[in-house]
Amino acid sequence: MARKRKTIIISKDKAVFWLDKHGRWNNVHGKFQHKKIIDHFHASIKKDRDGYYLGQSIEDYIEKVYFHYEDTALFVFDVVKGEDIMLVLNTGRQIKLRPKKLSMKADNLYMHIGEERIKFAERSLMIIADLIECVNDHYYIRVKNRKYKIDKRL
Repeated sequence: MARKRKTIIISKDKAVFWLDKHGRWNNVHGKFQHKKIIDHFHASIKKDRDGYYLGQSIEDYIEKVYFHYEDTALFVFDVVKGEDIMLVLNTGRQIKLRPKKLSMKADNLYMHIGEERIKFAERSLMIIADLIECVNDHYYIRVKNRKYKIDKRL
């Protein structure tokens, strides 16, 4: 019979790291430098009713560390152009670009999926820049020969 694993919860105020508005992990010593650790942190992001946390299983317990983030916990880190435009998130998950779900705020591009707000990181913006145009202070994205207006949200 499987034994129930204990869950250890570390609250946001006790977390010693955070995610900045550019999708970079930081602690009191500055930005994280080691790619393996950065990738592991991003891949460990999960969400429950209490918010975003880093989750991991260690021996006979599960650890959840809720963390602070400056803007959002989810970022588009890469874009794969093909028949469909696929967005590669910081978590490693791939999702399809949904032009009708895009919005701009303070020169940042976001996509909204349900309650989740996903921010395009600088690298991903460079990849799709050729699809975006500005006409009379309104932004549009062209996907599959169709032009979609990008909402402005404050």
